[in-house]
Amino acid sequence: MYPLLLLLSIFSLKPPSDNVLCNQTNTAFLVGEKINYTIFYNVVGLYVNAGKTDFTIQSSKWNGVEAFTFTATGKSNAKYDWIFKVRDKYESIVDSKTLLPYQFIREINEGSFHHKESLLFNQKSHTVNNEVETFKTPDCTYDVLSAIYAARNYNYKNSVINDKIYLNFFLDKELYPSYFKYLGKEIITTRYGKFKAIKLAPLLIKGTMFEGGEKMTIWVTDDDNHIPVRIQTPIIVGTIKVDMVGFENLRYPLTALIELVGAKE
Repeated sequence: MYPLLLLLSIFSLKPPSDNVLCNQTNTAFLVGEKINYTIFYNVVGLYVNAGKTDFTIQSSKWNGVEAFTFTATGKSNAKYDWIFKVRDKYESIVDSKTLLPYQFIREINEGSFHHKESLLFNQKSHTVNNEVETFKTPDCTYDVLSAIYAARNYNYKNSVINDKIYLNFFLDKELYPSYFKYLGKEIITTRYGKFKAIKLAPLLIKGTMFEGGEKMTIWVTDDDNHIPVRIQTPIIVGTIKVDMVGFENLRYPLTALIELVGAKE
């Protein structure tokens, strides 16, 4: 379960590096893009459809400035709602030029747990406000959703195995200086098709679901779209796999697709 937590839980505390994700210019996506994922859970050797997650991009404005609104929604499979019902929503409004956030809203509804968080980012004063407190942050601080879209614009052409791409993100009253590791390129077959992919390993925050460390693997298309097509990770009990099963309005042709298998729910 926890479909959005799986896609958005990335990284742990690490020292800074020259290889930094900051002020990325958007070359990877268009307004109107929508990407659909199915979450599969395996605990006894068989993957079952546990839920789905959708990511969308809309055009918006923030104080008269052109902006993007990124939205991610996640829900558990209705067949398993009686066990544990998930209805989550994340939204990030970012500057259309720098992809740095103005506002981040998170609405969590997971079983009996309900939580709403709203953050206002001021990149000039280097602060984040959660409506109660104001926190100091370093230059170029993301929320967890804007960090994903910024990372899609990273140029991997000069990357070598084990390069670490660092960034800062803010969540739950804490700043996380973080990274994801470049693991090279490989061919991967998913529920949708066979892809040329870039392989990455984010460093997870240790929590109630994840053990922490570089145990999650993310494969993104080895083309200019850089969309995640598979995410796989062990959790405290079992394994979770997330596959891209559909998309609309990509910026570029999906040239990383070698062979269409067909999205299977």
